[in-house]
This record gives sequence, structure tokens and C-alpha cells, in this order.
Amino acid sequence: MILRAEELYRFYRSGDEEIRALRGVGLEADAGEVVLVSGPSGSGKSTLLACLGGLDDPDGGIVRVDGHRISHRPEAERAALRARLVGVLSQSGNLIEHLTVAANVDLAQLLAGRRDRGLRDELLAGLGLSAKARAWPSELSGGESARAGLAVALANRPALLLADEPTGELDRHTEGTVLRLIRERASERTAVVIASHSPAARRMADRVVELKDGRAT
Repeated sequence: MILRAEELYRFYRSGDEEIRALRGVGLEADAGEVVLVSGPSGSGKSTLLACLGGLDDPDGGIVRVDGHRISHRPEAERAALRARLVGVLSQSGNLIEHLTVAANVDLAQLLAGRRDRGLRDELLAGLGLSAKARAWPSELSGGESARAGLAVALANRPALLLADEPTGELDRHTEGTVLRLIRERASERTAVVIASHSPAARRMADRVVELKDGRAT
């Protein structure tokens, strides 16, 4: 099992109000599996993905990725594990504007303590971006930007890929391309968790987990 999350709780305070973003959520994903997390806005999807990837720490419960506990560690340790084990793709993108496409991938590898130009070039070629390796993010189309973000997320062949509304701003054709590429990555023994409202993403997933009011149903 690549991902095992058990009884996750996450609470926030807004003035005198306590917001219960996650209330005992459990989730598992195996190598080669695509799990879709669905639910209305405010149901806890983004909070769940942040906890799964170590971007946030749950108030209760445990997250393990590829056998490593990623929760309840100092931020520096979570960041190191995330760089090595987890790829993150978000709707807003994960490209640094003052770096070229190739340099963005290089930076993701550097943060994980590796440098593999062969893998970088292989990823860009597989995503149809070889000709855009030296382009700046501002020079990319929406579809190219989404594919470049995926290249960054996959820079270290992560055990777990997390995608938060990765196709929300894409047209139908580009959405299909990105989802196909994510499916191909899963076939290479990566566990994938997608938070999305997309019917196309739901059809592509192996399993759907519904969130409502911070609980999985």
C-alpha cells in the first residue's frame, strides 16, 4: 500500500468559531490506483490533500506514504519526505515564473537531493514539451502550463501523485490529455489521488471517495 491515512482530523479557528475541516477521514491508495475525492466546495477536499502530502499536519490521525510516516513531524522533515515521495499538482499551477520549464523540473529534483537530466528530458518529451524546455511559464498556453506542472510533480518519480482540481480551468480536449497522462503515470506504479468535480476525472478513476462536512462517505 503506497498511501495509508487513518482517522484524520483537522480543525481551524475563525474568531470564536471552530471549523471542523476533517472529521475522522481514512483513505488508502495502492500502486497503480487512481482514487478520486469528490464533494461540494468546503467539504474538506483540499485540506485532505494537503495533509496527505505533508503540506499541512492533521490535528489527529496518521499519514504514511510508501511506509514512511509523513504526519506529526517537523516541517523540515515533512518537506524532505514530500520532495522525495510525493508529487503535487494544483489548479493554480506549481511553476515558478522566473524559471524556465526545464529549470522548474531541475529545481524539483534539487529539492529532493538529486539531479537527473535524463529523467527531466524524458518527462518533457513524454508530455510533448521538449520544444518548450527553455520557455518561461508566461509563454505557455493553458494546456502547456498544465503539462509542465505535471512534469514538475513527476520530477522524482514520486510514489504518490496528488492533484487538486488539476483540470478545473482547462478546455475539454486539454483536460482529456492531462487525465490520460495522469492515468499513464498510475500505470507505472504510482498511486494517484485527485480532488475534482470533473465528470471526466470521475470516469477515469478506479475508485471514488465522497467527502461531506469533513467526513468520508
